Amino acid sequence: MAVSNKNASPVKIILPESEMPKQWYNIAADFKTPMLPPLGPDGKPISPEMMSAIFPMNLIEQEMSSKRWIDIPDEVREILFKWRPSPLVRAVALERLLGTPARIYYKNESVSPAGSHKLNTAVAQAYYNKIAGTKHITTETGAGQWGSALSYACTVMGLSCKVYMVKVSFEQKPFRKMLMQTWGGTCVASPTDQTNAGRSVLAKDPNCPGSLAIAISEAVEEAVSDKTGSTKYALGSVLNHVMLHQTIIGQETKKQLALAGEKKADVVIACAGGGSNLAGLAFPFCKDKIEGANIDIVAVEPASCPSLTRGTFAYDLGDMSGMTPLLPMYTLGHEFIPDTIHAGGLRYHGMSPLVSKAVQDGLIEARSIGQTECFDAALKFARSEGIVPAPESSHALAMAMREAVKAKEEGKEKVIVFGLSGHGLLDLVGYDKYMSGALSDFAPTDGQIAASLACAEGFPKP
Repeated sequence: MAVSNKNASPVKIILPESEMPKQWYNIAADFKTPMLPPLGPDGKPISPEMMSAIFPMNLIEQEMSSKRWIDIPDEVREILFKWRPSPLVRAVALERLLGTPARIYYKNESVSPAGSHKLNTAVAQAYYNKIAGTKHITTETGAGQWGSALSYACTVMGLSCKVYMVKVSFEQKPFRKMLMQTWGGTCVASPTDQTNAGRSVLAKDPNCPGSLAIAISEAVEEAVSDKTGSTKYALGSVLNHVMLHQTIIGQETKKQLALAGEKKADVVIACAGGGSNLAGLAFPFCKDKIEGANIDIVAVEPASCPSLTRGTFAYDLGDMSGMTPLLPMYTLGHEFIPDTIHAGGLRYHGMSPLVSKAVQDGLIEARSIGQTECFDAALKFARSEGIVPAPESSHALAMAMREAVKAKEEGKEKVIVFGLSGHGLLDLVGYDKYMSGALSDFAPTDGQIAASLACAEGFPKP
């Protein structure tokens, strides 16, 4: 059903629960050429058994699946019904502020209990771990959205959860840590002195602000060190099965646009760090594009961590210490430590192999934006639409506003859809710093990127 005001087309487009997708979409089945495989230390494709120390076999099967559609278990759908289908909202006030002929819609994933899209895969991963016999899950988190989501999902499934949170975000966002603890999770600042990986980093730099690559190393090390097999690792982005679980977002969005009377989307925009939010919204539209639709799909990353726009497509590690397979992806080098921007969820050195493939195939265009423009856009959105966006989501918002202004300059009506991947109510320190003039933009030099990429020079070439 569509809830509308008196004078305009529908503002909130809400699907009935019966219309929530029953399957996840696997874009790997529709690529014109096959994906490159992840590689082991010997340079050969890894087997499912080689990944079983980290993940349960049922998730490994999804990771390596070439099936186009994969059923969502009823037990997972039952939990997703708590907030899904999430609303698609037309940003009428923002349109008026910009004076644009474009119609701007945002898919509001901030309505989940954890406040972001991350819960879509957290529930699925916790479920598959539970039925595989896992008792304890370790993970990493940047800004804290993933750690919060997994803590909640583990509580629902009766599992314990430990989160290695990137130190700079741990210090910037204390309420994320408290949220994890509220849901029964344990949260520590990474790098720690609790793992070999963490101790190695601290020995080189006791004041290291941390990175997702470091936190991943610590979480994976703890998981593989449990010889009982009852501890597994869960990742909130990058991997194929994570992208898969998020595609419920884009599937719902397409149905909602139809309900709003829109024949198609002209521009689809999402922020990009590791790729999960982007894949969730964009991949169902990529399917349409593969089949001939004329859609611009834009991935927006921070200028300070530009893996897609300034990185190299190469085989690289997903973590700092070499405990993960070599993945074919756009990367800045696994030793790259980004600037301490407030969009902590986008501070990752590499991009999902599936997203990387979609960019290579021309299905997705990548752009980067500095954080001050993003916070400026976020304030305009908050003061017009009333929602305070997460710093990560503000990247998609800033690009949507650019596209809306472009439509105004061209005198064209366009349908612009962007992903509001989470709210910023626990990120108000960043807003305070922006409003007080304490935030600035940063972009790594070509020399810094080249030096970081050197760490992957000895790896096999795609």
